[in-house]
Amino acid sequence: MNYILFDSATRNNLLPLTFTRPVADIRFGILTIREKWEKFLNVTTSSLTEKYLSLKFPLIEADINMLINGSICPNAKLVDQITKLTQGQTLIKEDTIIAMCLNAESLKNLGDASADDMETIETNVDFLKIENSWDIFNLNDSAIKEDFVLLTKGRKSQPISSTNRCVNPENIFIEDGANVEFAILNASSGPIYIGKHAEIMEGSKVRGSFALCEHAVLKMDAKIYGATTIGPYSKVGGEVNNSVIFGFTNKAHDGFLGHSVLGEWCNLGADTNTSNLKNTYEEVKIWSYTEDCFISTGLQFCGTIMGDHSKCGINTMFNTGTVVGVNANVFGSGFQRNFIPSYSWGGTHGLMDYDLKKALKTAEIVFERRKVNFDSKEKAILSEIFNLTYRNRRA
Repeated sequence: MNYILFDSATRNNLLPLTFTRPVADIRFGILTIREKWEKFLNVTTSSLTEKYLSLKFPLIEADINMLINGSICPNAKLVDQITKLTQGQTLIKEDTIIAMCLNAESLKNLGDASADDMETIETNVDFLKIENSWDIFNLNDSAIKEDFVLLTKGRKSQPISSTNRCVNPENIFIEDGANVEFAILNASSGPIYIGKHAEIMEGSKVRGSFALCEHAVLKMDAKIYGATTIGPYSKVGGEVNNSVIFGFTNKAHDGFLGHSVLGEWCNLGADTNTSNLKNTYEEVKIWSYTEDCFISTGLQFCGTIMGDHSKCGINTMFNTGTVVGVNANVFGSGFQRNFIPSYSWGGTHGLMDYDLKKALKTAEIVFERRKVNFDSKEKAILSEIFNLTYRNRRA
């Protein structure tokens, strides 16, 4: 079977994070959603996504194809039902399409297909699903716990050094090559997962649920509250609460990050702080690319959602429920705007366009520092996002 993860209508609700990736490549829990499906199915998947993203995430077609909603996380019961689908069948729950089994011709004409052409099967299986950007941190505790079981079942953790103080060490798993010394690890409220070659430096205090992915670093005296995920090759210090940080992103210094999501290749300057609670204790509103206005999250706690490649200067203050687009460069005293469009340069004293050539050059330098190739595909995607977000910068 050829498995394809498709972007559903929720894709726009997950902007700016999905400007640079299919929905399935969002990190949620320990793994990305794609990594979860590939582990359950023991296959390599491709993506049905935006045309400009298909340069990097190409669609692979076959005679028979299983399309799976990329915003949904797998579990054993759901996978069992999906793998039993035959050509022309669709698995749904209420109004959500979970999976479709299509032949090559039906896949080509997917946009013109009628629901009457498919046999619909309703499931009663529960599953995790991200529908809005804030779901990524709000549901992260459940996602970490599910991934922890998936990754550690039947395996034995590396020994925990005697220099550490641990609560519920049976809920702590350390992969090969990880280094954890003189830290306090409390896994009483959720598991703690330390990935391959990751490091927790001296004096760090961690409460689960927590995931430190491969080659990531938790710096000295860091204070981490669950449910928090720090993605691969990221460096984090200071205080973090219930946040998800994607790969290759740095929050290396003191400052507070709470109820937030940071994309890849971001950098927060020293003493950057995010507000995650309004002084009035009201529900937080956040910018919606779908509605083109601020909408209620239904949450009392919501910090910052930041797209890939965005950066901020030292002592930056982000207000409650702030959305920062892709490749923004933010600085200046005082609280920043609640919505900072992609490719914005500036802050409280005004914003101007971040020159595309300069932005691409910076991205290339950042990639080189991590020994990653900044190729023509990356350049083309970032250039397209510059054009797609032009209207936001003129609003």
